[in-house]
Amino acid sequence: MLISALTENIDHRLVGSDVDISEIAYDSRKVKPGVLFCCIVGTNLDGHNYAESAVKAGAAALLVERELPLDVPQIIVKNSRTAMAEIAENFFDHPLRGIPVIGITGTNGKTTTTYMIKAICEKAGMKVGLIGTICNLIGDRVINTRLTTPESVELQRVFRQMRDAGVNIVVMEVSSSALDQDRVHGIEFVVGGFTNLTQDHLDYHKTFENYLEAKKKMFRRSKFAVMNADDIHSDMLLDGLNLPAMRYGVRTNTADIRAGNIDICATHLEFDMCCTMGMQHITVPMPGLFNVFNAMLAAGVCLKLGISLENIAAGLASVESVSGRMETLPTEGFDFSVILDFAHTPDGLENLLSSVRDFAKARIITVFGCGGDRDNSKRPVMGETAAKHSDICVVTSDNPRTEDPMRIIDMVLEGVNRVSCEHVVIENRREAIRYALNAAKKDDIVVLAGKGHEHYQEINGVKYPFDEKVVVAELLEEMREQRR
Repeated sequence: MLISALTENIDHRLVGSDVDISEIAYDSRKVKPGVLFCCIVGTNLDGHNYAESAVKAGAAALLVERELPLDVPQIIVKNSRTAMAEIAENFFDHPLRGIPVIGITGTNGKTTTTYMIKAICEKAGMKVGLIGTICNLIGDRVINTRLTTPESVELQRVFRQMRDAGVNIVVMEVSSSALDQDRVHGIEFVVGGFTNLTQDHLDYHKTFENYLEAKKKMFRRSKFAVMNADDIHSDMLLDGLNLPAMRYGVRTNTADIRAGNIDICATHLEFDMCCTMGMQHITVPMPGLFNVFNAMLAAGVCLKLGISLENIAAGLASVESVSGRMETLPTEGFDFSVILDFAHTPDGLENLLSSVRDFAKARIITVFGCGGDRDNSKRPVMGETAAKHSDICVVTSDNPRTEDPMRIIDMVLEGVNRVSCEHVVIENRREAIRYALNAAKKDDIVVLAGKGHEHYQEINGVKYPFDEKVVVAELLEEMREQRR
């Protein structure tokens, strides 16, 4: 595609000739002959510094914010990130044209809520595309992903695949960093949904106010909002937007969608959902009060789409367990349970362990740690949270990344030590899980928090294979062998 076609309706200045572009890249290591290399200014790196190597690799043209002393056509724009998103949309021929997009944002619950919406829409006869933390989905087809919300080029490429596959609705998780970095620039959300807002990503956003403002960007791009009436940040997110909204809640009697007669057990939850359309009994094959909130958000989105209460109930009843989200792992031959969850924020850990306490018959043994190179102020908070809601805490390593694992653990212990809770420190995560499994007795619940669906552990900047489902299966088999 010629540069003139790629930049149609985009404010720019072209230096050089109108050449043909075969692909778009923003990573110089992926440049091949014929590629347009986008010089993106990031938090730590400036793509302009890699333009020369991209040209040597065969880049046909550059997208830049300032003219560079290189003999190659250059598209000069004010903001290379937003321009890249617009160019990608043109390159993939406006793949979302006529396809409604649902955006879900918030600190916790995004993944589960998008899966719930997908299940409901499928019950209503739609073919759904899903963009999320665990993977991207086109119907049942899985496309692996690296980011919760991919860069704009990858997004538009996946949208093109979705359109070609006959998808007629897209539901996506929208992260605060993606909003801040304009990865979803140009996307209009027919409905924007909000789960909750608690402390997270302050390593990136620096202040909670910046975090809130990043989330607000999604609602500036939404036609309608479905908001959590029990979260005070809902009003802040809508302030000044004049955006029509529907609210859901458990504790707020004035919410448009309310839950009553809530019954939660180890395997599922039930409640009566009351809304303007009437009352509907809801069953979800997932435990936890937080999943009542997720289900109501999913219901609110789908009501706005015109889906019936009957299809909403059928979809929620059919939703399968989401990988690494309150997931019960097989423990055949043992009389204790193991639950795997991605909880990696104070609020997420609080919700997880409070829910487990609701149905635990005996002790809760929690294995957890905190990630490195991230907001370190939440480490003692998470330590205290775990200690409050557990009978035994096994403090271990998560993804230390480039940090000293013991430094992270020491900060976690500041919080653990504020509470009288039996605890042990085992830095090696596999050995920490082994300890917890061996310590478990009849009816105990071992909770593995933090890793969830992840298949790796990042230590000293290197990612090593580490799938806790596999680790637990291997350790339990070793325990069976010892019994024989």
